[in-house]
Amino acid sequence: MVDNTRPNVVFILTDDQGPWAAHVCGNDEIRTPHIDRLAEAGVRFENFFCTSPVCSPARASLMTGRIPSQHGVHDWIYGGNMPPDPQRYLEGLTCYTDVLAANGYACGLSGKWHLGDSLSPQHGFRHWFTLPKGSSEYNDATVIRDGEAVTAPGYLTDVITDDALGFVERQKAGPFYLSVNYNAPHRPFTGHPQDIVDSYDDCPFKTCPQEAAHPWALPRSRQFLGNREALKGYFAAVTAMDLGVGRIVDRLDALGLRQNTLVIFSSDNGYSCGHHGFWHKGNGTFPINMYENSVKVPAIFSHPSVLPAGKVTSAMVSQYDFMPTLLELLGLPALDDATLPGGSFLGVLRGETDEAREDVVVYDEYGPVRMIRTPEWKYVHRHPFGPHELYDMVADPDERKNLYGEKSRQPVVTEMRTRLAGWFARYVIPRLDGSRLPVWGDGQLRRIDDDCCGENAFQERDQNA
Repeated sequence: MVDNTRPNVVFILTDDQGPWAAHVCGNDEIRTPHIDRLAEAGVRFENFFCTSPVCSPARASLMTGRIPSQHGVHDWIYGGNMPPDPQRYLEGLTCYTDVLAANGYACGLSGKWHLGDSLSPQHGFRHWFTLPKGSSEYNDATVIRDGEAVTAPGYLTDVITDDALGFVERQKAGPFYLSVNYNAPHRPFTGHPQDIVDSYDDCPFKTCPQEAAHPWALPRSRQFLGNREALKGYFAAVTAMDLGVGRIVDRLDALGLRQNTLVIFSSDNGYSCGHHGFWHKGNGTFPINMYENSVKVPAIFSHPSVLPAGKVTSAMVSQYDFMPTLLELLGLPALDDATLPGGSFLGVLRGETDEAREDVVVYDEYGPVRMIRTPEWKYVHRHPFGPHELYDMVADPDERKNLYGEKSRQPVVTEMRTRLAGWFARYVIPRLDGSRLPVWGDGQLRRIDDDCCGENAFQERDQNA
């Protein structure tokens, strides 16, 4: 018997998908008909921000509703994913899947985890099919199934989709929650279906201008500038993943579950493919950057008969707002925790308001780099010595002119810096404070806890990376 009293949830989370990398987001070169179809049947956000422009901290914030300086994941997780020293980076924290599982939801994971101890199901997940680490080759990949590392024949995006469809079939009586965490379009930019790669042979890629190398661009992000094969691979990875999205939505329809299923589509962090003169995300440059393409992600919420269809909102929201929103939408109790920084944007989803909060501000952090973003301004502060940045997001949405040093803008700088410092002072846990940690963008080695000083938890900067 199917339980129609509580909605199912399918959360499709991609890896390194820029806010520009879907046709429905204004890119007329990339083919994403199924993502477009989701947007036509739901609410699309133009200003959805990640909490940190790199994968593991962003994913930890989605799961917990906390900022990195509260959950302690400040960089992509380099150590502790697999034996001999597996570490559970979210140990002791409440994730929204814990709440769902406690309220009768069957929770499944198909795809990337990258929050430590990849072998072991955690936080309410009863189905656990994941990757050993944070990235993977796309063909005949190593995966974790039934607690063991095995080879999964075939194209990884299809393997993840097949596993997700199997979970839906088994749990169709509901209610269920499923994370479909694709590795795509994370590099490598090779190994994708050749017919899809070839279909981009004549693409001019005007949506990805290969600009002169940014002065802060690292070798790992300069190497792809002007590389058409890399562009074809990135676009092909998105289009191949889009086919998986279509298969999942079609299966929900075929099983009669679509009307009672909330389908969410988003990415962990943004990405640049030559924009501003570099490839990659926040750690594509040093100093770490907070450009819009790094800190914004595509986001679509589709639930027929519950949420409006075809709505596009400019409301500014963050990944730290996701957990309270999801719990309220499902009618589940919010966490009684005043230290959580986010708030529900359910009113925006329902079309009742244009903004998620009265004071429209979004905050971001990546180690010692912090950002405050209002509709008009973006201020980036780099502890302890800078360089700092100020952009007029109305007159200069492409962030071409840093106004920080202009005398006439100092009142704005002072106001933004004061608001930024005050907000983080309110929420930061001192021993997890990223502003005091040597986060270079080269990976986190271990969990920060009472027995591990944060200063020793990160890779030393690789000057040649």
